[in-house]
Parts: sequence; C-alpha cells; structure tokens
Amino acid sequence: MSLVNTTIKPFKAQAFHNGKFVEITEANLKGKWTAFVFYPADFTFVCPTELGDLADMYGEFQKIGLEIYSVSTDTHFTHKAWADASDTIKKIKYPMLADPTGTISRNFDVMIEEEGLALRGTFIINPEGVIKAAEINDLGIGRSAADLLRKAQAAQYVAAHPNEACPASWTPGEATLTPSLDLVGKI
Repeated sequence: MSLVNTTIKPFKAQAFHNGKFVEITEANLKGKWTAFVFYPADFTFVCPTELGDLADMYGEFQKIGLEIYSVSTDTHFTHKAWADASDTIKKIKYPMLADPTGTISRNFDVMIEEEGLALRGTFIINPEGVIKAAEINDLGIGRSAADLLRKAQAAQYVAAHPNEACPASWTPGEATLTPSLDLVGKI
C-alpha cells in the first residue's frame, strides 16, 4: 500500500541542527510544507553528495516555505561528528534527524531490517501532515535536489489549484492541465 495521501505517524527524535542537539516531533511539521529525505548512513559515499546537493539548494527550498529533514539510522552524535569531519556536511543548515531505533524509517516503509539502514526515501508532506509525494530508491541510486524542488513546487501548486494538474517536467510559470472530458485524447 502506498503512503501517498496518508498522515504521518507520531514520532519523537533527536536532531543535529545548526550546531545544536534539538528534539523534533511531528508537531514541528504541522502548518508548513516539509520533505523527509532518508539516507542509509553517515560517513558513506553517495549520501554526502545528496546531502550536499540539498545544502546547496536549501535557500531555494526556504523560498517556497519547505523545510528539509534528512533522516538516517545514525545517532545525533554521529551526525555532529560527521559535520565536524566533512566540509560537505558542515554546510548543512537543515535538521539532521537521528533514527537509531529505526522507528521513523519503519513508519515510512524504508527500513532495511537485516542491515539496520534506510533506503533512499524522499517524502513531501503538506502542512496538514499528509504525504503528497513519495520516491524510494535503492542504496546506489542518488537523488537530485533540483528534482525534489520541482516536485515540491508542483505539490504546492496542485494544493492551491485542486482542479489543475502539473504535466511531466512542469516548472512554475508553465502551463498546467485542467482535467475534463474535453481534454481526453487530446494530449
């Protein structure tokens, strides 16, 4: 069963954010757009390229009112140690959630039980806590922050214009579709 259009489950987690340890719960998400970006582990290979890409585009996500939360099964202490050791991770300004028990990863169906790691899952969550988009990749397949931004913009557009739909590769300012009987077979 897909998680799209389901409400996120309650959670409580420690996070490393702007040099401090903070507690994050589902209540922190209410009232704003968010993206959960699960990754397997700190101190790995593909993960810093993805998290660095998100860090480089973080200002663009902030402009559209979307908060990024990266999530791995590492502890918040490990997140801090990674930021201390890596220039790429040091530039991250979004919260890095710790999920050492795997509870959050299981809630989003990305947990690899036999490895204790999360798959590369990306979830866009609306201000009501409902998942509006989900993408899950295997460990070796990195994601693009630019594509996440585009999908978040499309999710926000459709939420504001419920009678319209965003076609493939849509970006803000481009034409949308208004599904109707007149449109059937004309695309």
